[in-house]
Order: sequence, then C-alpha cells, then structure tokens
Amino acid sequence: MAAAVSVASGTDDAKARRLGELREFLMSRRARVSPAEAGLPDGGARRRTPGLRREEVAVLAGVGASWYQWLEQGRDISVSPQVLDSVARVLKLSGAERRHLYVLAGLNPPRPEVARDDQEMCEGLHRLIDTWMPQPAHIMDAYWNCVMYNDAAASVLGMRSETSENCLLTFFTDPIYRARARSWRRNAPQVVAMYRAACSEHPDDDGFAAVIAEAKSVSPEFVELWERRDILPGGQVAKEIEHPVVGTLFLESTQLKVPARPDLTIVLHTPMPDAEVDSAGKLAWLASPEGRRGSIHPVAG
Repeated sequence: MAAAVSVASGTDDAKARRLGELREFLMSRRARVSPAEAGLPDGGARRRTPGLRREEVAVLAGVGASWYQWLEQGRDISVSPQVLDSVARVLKLSGAERRHLYVLAGLNPPRPEVARDDQEMCEGLHRLIDTWMPQPAHIMDAYWNCVMYNDAAASVLGMRSETSENCLLTFFTDPIYRARARSWRRNAPQVVAMYRAACSEHPDDDGFAAVIAEAKSVSPEFVELWERRDILPGGQVAKEIEHPVVGTLFLESTQLKVPARPDLTIVLHTPMPDAEVDSAGKLAWLASPEGRRGSIHPVAG
C-alpha cells in the first residue's frame, strides 16, 4: 500500500510540474504578441502588461474567457487538439512550440513540421556527409528517396544517378548492389520491417502507397516479406559487402534523425572492427587518388 501511495504521489507531482510549466509557457507566449500583430486595434491606451490580454486571446481563439483563464492558470481541465490549435494560431506558435503546448496540456503531440527557416539545411547536411568520407553516407527523405550521397556511397555501394532514386527499390532491384551485398538475404527482412515502421506513422500517405505498389510490381521477394507484417524501428544494419576492387568489407549502417528536419534521415556507414579484413583501411584506399583510378568503372560481382 505504501508503494502505491508513493507512485500516486509521484504522478501527482509530475502533473503539477507539467501544468505549472504550461502556465508559464502560455503567459510568456502571450506577452510577446502585440495587439497589432494579432489584428487588434491598440486604441492608443497604455497597457499594464505587454502583449495580449487573456480575454483577447480567448476571443481570437473562439473559446470562453473563463476556460482560457483556467488553461493559463494550469488547472486540470479537458482540452482538445482543435482548441489547442486555435490558441497556437493566436499566439503565433512555431511548429516546435505547438508540439510543446500539446505535451504540456497532456495530449499526444502532432507530427513534427519543417520550419521555414530550416528548409534550407541541405547544404549543411551535404557538408556533413562529405566530411564522413571515406565512409559511405547518404540522406533519404520520408519515402526513402535518396536526396544526396557522398563519393564513398557511390564507390562502395554502387549509388549512381541512373539507378532508382528510392533506396527501398534499389535494395531489391539494383543488380550491382545485390551482387555486392553478401548479407542481402539476411538484411532484407529487417529493411522491409523498417520501411513498414516508417509507413505506420503515415497510414494515409499516398507517397508510401506508391513506393509499396512499385516494389510489389518488381519484386516477388518484397511481396513475401511485406506480407509478414513485421515492424522494426530504424536503427543499425550490419552489412557484408564484396567490393570488386578491395574485396570484403564489413560495415554497419546507422539511421540518424535531425529534429529540425524530421522529413530526412541520415544514413552513416561505419567500418566494423575486424583485423583480418581491415574495412577502414580499404575504405581509405578507395578514397585515395590511386583507389579512385582503380574504381572508375563499377562492375557487378
């Protein structure tokens, strides 16, 4: 009984902290929006506090003045996503702030959005994967379309402009990659399960449906694996690559997310330690001038 009381007390304390933070957050956001920014006349009168009044936020959001007051006071009241969205609109919250508001109000947050200021991050991300040389790296969008890749991804994994831009389709259909990937059959179930996990977050998205339909049309192997309905989060995949120039490579690919660009996934390949194979040394040689000359013409096998 004492343990149950302790857990309940801890839950109540956490809720009180959350509602207290909700109060402070709403007050700070309200203070930074002027009447003019909200489309209200200021009337020329001096205001005792900066920003909007509580009553003005309530009117602009289409909610009752008492209800909004209770919300900002951190009272334990029922809220809906529609009302929170109205409040977020009036307070001109960013996508990240809107998600924060949902969490503080005790609701599941909406999907992350790409802020306008973060849409031009591609140059910086390109520098990131170029800095990852001589290890392979590439970046995918939400559908696993390849957005960019570095030189090592081209020389080691066979990525090239004339292949399919979608990494899932390339995994099943590219003859060069399949000839090099000794671990292909072992990795295929994991890859499909990771793609199903990505799809599950966007059940009504036609973009995923189009990729799945195309994969089914070109690969019976994909159809068999897709029907298993296995789900795995994006993580690490161990790969054995048989390169036509340097021979066996043991690599580990890791999927990384950038919070400011939730639509993108960075995939970095790291050489796995193996004294007999020395994958790191082989990757370094492939990126050298001598290695580049020896890998000009990629061949299957």
